[in-house]
Amino acid sequence: MKLHLAGRVAIVTGASRGLGWAAAESLAAEGVSVLAAARSELELKTLRESAPESIATAVVDMRDAEAVAGLADQAVEVFGRLDIVVNNAGTAPAGRFTEQPQDVWDDVFAINVRAPAILTRAAGRHLLAQGSGKIINVASTSGIAGKPSLVAYSASKGAVLQFTKALAAEWGRSGVQVNAIAPGAFETQAQRAVLDEPETLQRRIRKIPAGRMGGPHEFGPLVAYLASPLTDFMTGSVVVMDGGEVSKL
Repeated sequence: MKLHLAGRVAIVTGASRGLGWAAAESLAAEGVSVLAAARSELELKTLRESAPESIATAVVDMRDAEAVAGLADQAVEVFGRLDIVVNNAGTAPAGRFTEQPQDVWDDVFAINVRAPAILTRAAGRHLLAQGSGKIINVASTSGIAGKPSLVAYSASKGAVLQFTKALAAEWGRSGVQVNAIAPGAFETQAQRAVLDEPETLQRRIRKIPAGRMGGPHEFGPLVAYLASPLTDFMTGSVVVMDGGEVSKL
């Protein structure tokens, strides 16, 4: 399948590892120039070296509103245009709701909700002016069903889903599509505590009808597809990728 992405420009946040890395790699493989943003300079350097002709990097803390907003202009400065934004960066500190300090809640919302809104607003000025573009928000199945000990995370990802739908409605006639992916359990560093404990891993897998966790290599191509012109009639959608977990009773 030809995705017709050659010559497009994307920003991918949280690109130094896991699903963000997979998204950046898949887009670059389709001919997209990618500005990969994250906090880890070393890991970003490794990503850039994997495709130096296609990937530029920006070391950014998603709590820094000014730096996040500046990514849109940086992408245009480096690559000449902007077409795609993948809001992937996120944080998910676990803990009982009554025991988590308020600053933990605030931090989760700053990274998971405020930062995507800031970047999307800054990017929107470019996308709306050219009459085309793709916003892809990485939410979570936790934003659909909610998870104990992840109340702040679940609430923030629920907000991302509604942000996606509302903005899709607002930008519906603009030529800019806004969609979300809701991943379930994937084999990434964020799941290291589960992956390193065989009994915990087996308990986790028993909850998934597919009988396994997802691989980042399965996530990247979905991002590329949503970024492509093949989805120009698709906006306000949430694509669940979780091996069937949230669909079962």
